[in-house]
Amino acid sequence: MTDPVGKGTGFSLAKQTADVVTVSSAQPELANLAAVKPEFDTIDGPGEYEIHDVFVTGIRTHRDEELGTVRGHNTSYLIELDGMVICHLGDLGHALTEEHAEAMTDVDVLLIPAGSRHLDPARAAEIAGQLTPKVVIPMQYASGSGDRDLLGLESFCRNLGVAVPAAEEKLTVKPSDLGDTMRLVVLAVS
Repeated sequence: MTDPVGKGTGFSLAKQTADVVTVSSAQPELANLAAVKPEFDTIDGPGEYEIHDVFVTGIRTHRDEELGTVRGHNTSYLIELDGMVICHLGDLGHALTEEHAEAMTDVDVLLIPAGSRHLDPARAAEIAGQLTPKVVIPMQYASGSGDRDLLGLESFCRNLGVAVPAAEEKLTVKPSDLGDTMRLVVLAVS
């Protein structure tokens, strides 16, 4: 599980089960760890980790354009699982440096803040193009269920050059499902 939501978002999260939970923000109180049933391992910073046969690389990024001096640091995670690389950018608030982009090569599935107040939708679309994932899953955007103070998906999708797709209730991805072109998947929120 990555960044369990709940606090201050307008979303409620039923108790979840996870073996590993990643926390992106340098402000761990923003993660709703109480929503995860006990007996999980937490990863909350840069480094390389191998837990429960899952390899995780945490890469130091920031929640603002000023190297974290305004909103603090962030950790973006590369999660190697089932023959795929999943990249969770967390609460990224800046363009990727060349060093960041090089560390994030071979991303199959990208979770990216698409309506954040701190990452412009055009910049988010640029990052998606820079990392060239096979699947892009937007997060941190306004919905009928929560995060109403954020931007909607329209601007992000317009900058990607695609229409806002219908929301999907569930997504299952296998390496054999990954095509040659990027696919935008919007997950239904409740």
